[in-house]
Amino acid sequence: KSQHNMLRLITRKKHRKTTKCTRFTPCRTYAAQHKETSAAKVSFMRSLYSGKFQESIDYVSPYPVDTALDAEQREHLEMVVDATDKFFATSNDPAANDKNSSVPEEVTEGLKDIGAFGLQVPEELEGVGLTNVGYARIVETIGKYGDLGLGIYLGAHQSIGFKGILLDGNEEQKKKYLPDVATGRKIAAFALTEPSSGSDANSIKTKAVLNEAGTHYVLNGSKIWISNGGIAEIFTVFAQTEVDDPKTGGKKDKVTAFIVERSFGGLTHGPPEDKMGIKASNTAEVFFNNCEVPVENVLGEVGSGFKVAMRILNNGRFGMGAALTGAMKASMQIAVDHASNRVQFLGNKIKSYGLIKEKIGNMALRIYATEAMTYMISTIMDSGKGDYELEAASLKVFASESAWYVCDESIQVLGGMGFMKELGLERILRDLRIFRIFEGTNDILQLFVALTALKSTGDGLKVLTDAMKNPVGNFGAISGFVGKKIGKSFGMYDKVNMKVHDSLTGEVAELEKMAMVFHTTCEGLLIKYKMGIKDQQQICKHLAICSTHIFATTSVLARATNSAEKQTHGYENELNMAKAFTTFAKDIFEQNVKLIKDTKVDENIANVADDIFKEGGYNVQSPLGF
Repeated sequence: KSQHNMLRLITRKKHRKTTKCTRFTPCRTYAAQHKETSAAKVSFMRSLYSGKFQESIDYVSPYPVDTALDAEQREHLEMVVDATDKFFATSNDPAANDKNSSVPEEVTEGLKDIGAFGLQVPEELEGVGLTNVGYARIVETIGKYGDLGLGIYLGAHQSIGFKGILLDGNEEQKKKYLPDVATGRKIAAFALTEPSSGSDANSIKTKAVLNEAGTHYVLNGSKIWISNGGIAEIFTVFAQTEVDDPKTGGKKDKVTAFIVERSFGGLTHGPPEDKMGIKASNTAEVFFNNCEVPVENVLGEVGSGFKVAMRILNNGRFGMGAALTGAMKASMQIAVDHASNRVQFLGNKIKSYGLIKEKIGNMALRIYATEAMTYMISTIMDSGKGDYELEAASLKVFASESAWYVCDESIQVLGGMGFMKELGLERILRDLRIFRIFEGTNDILQLFVALTALKSTGDGLKVLTDAMKNPVGNFGAISGFVGKKIGKSFGMYDKVNMKVHDSLTGEVAELEKMAMVFHTTCEGLLIKYKMGIKDQQQICKHLAICSTHIFATTSVLARATNSAEKQTHGYENELNMAKAFTTFAKDIFEQNVKLIKDTKVDENIANVADDIFKEGGYNVQSPLGF
């Protein structure tokens, strides 16, 4: 314990002595960062969907991570990473945590000592004061030790549990609550999900009624599957409140966010849930029975709770990319070690066989792309130069799907040994399954990305429609649009200015073609379906997959070029990965564009499902007739 305390003291003293408030330092408050980001117009996804691909390129190129940390911040972060790495290497047992479905007290105390509970809380409020880039690096370090249950314990606490106080809390709320949660003296939880509202956050039933004195809101209701629900003392809770309706002059219910202390009374929890994975994290139902919350504990404005919840979730999703990057590296390392030593067939090590190389190579591509997007987005968040909600949502989907693939294929490389508990891959696989569900299911996030970004395409078409009302006066705009459409029909596409390594110019050309086809496809869909596009969920899913892989490819090319310029260790293989990933992404892109254009496949699948539901299940007669 004294060693951990010393490490923390050294890093904090060093940081206090040397850190100056610059554009990228944690001295900038989260509220200020968010305000800048919200006001910014630059978004890779929105620009891509609107046909302004050069804006998308400028969002990510040159790869911005070099400007993310100044020398002092880098030195501070390296010390924190080193302390975190040493702690998890020597003081934590993921298998024991999984078996016992808990985190031991001595581990919790050690995490407090290294500042793991308040990584992004400002130092003056007893936190470590890391930027988003710094937070990503620490979370990746934790992830590489394969204890995602403990990772959720920490992440549910700070990535969403008290994140709302950092983003939307007033100064009094921050001073009152952040020191306790940053040091781990009190654990935090995020309470949104209810039995009747999963992905539809606006449909929550928990009610908060202002008392006659106007001093307290009285909460009644329940929340389910709350991470840290059974151990938290501080909760960010969302409930329906009655507000004025300016349209009708009457009243209506809108969601409001509250900071709720267990000590207020009327707050209880159920037993820990028995889960498939992340067993070390506590998950429980939380009940509110006439829980009285002071009016000063409203988080944000009354009636703005949905926006608060979305800000918290949008801000925290990049951390999942970091954690899953670490978990993927851990999984693949087990496979690499096994393949490098396992001898089969004529005395050859299995690493020499093509099918094993194929598995390892495909794992590496997904890890590299996830890592590239994670640090791209976290740097953008710190700089305040662009929007990131659609990019972070796309990253969450890509990272969680990739992590499942990587762990599953690692098990396949090990064969029967991978199926055993001894090496930990089965535990990691169980833990990974939840990442495609919580903080927005992948299915809902894909709809969110496509439908939100399609508005940018629609805005462009509206400009054209308005111009058509005066065709003579707007002849230039109309002819320019028609000219572009004709050019694209002949395979012509807009050139973009993207700085890449000489060996990657062909890949940029492929990227340009994908962007051109994508925008043309989006325009065609809006012309065909208009507002009805919102009901075409399969098409929206295909669009989101396409745009995610364009974003991933752009990030990969920018990252590989940056490494080649600096000639970092292994940069030659990074260039190889960039080429291979572009081909991989292009194949997925073309498959999904084909499904968008030929809807028969999706329609046939939907018809099969309709019949299944009509029969109440799979009710096809056996080939034997009985």
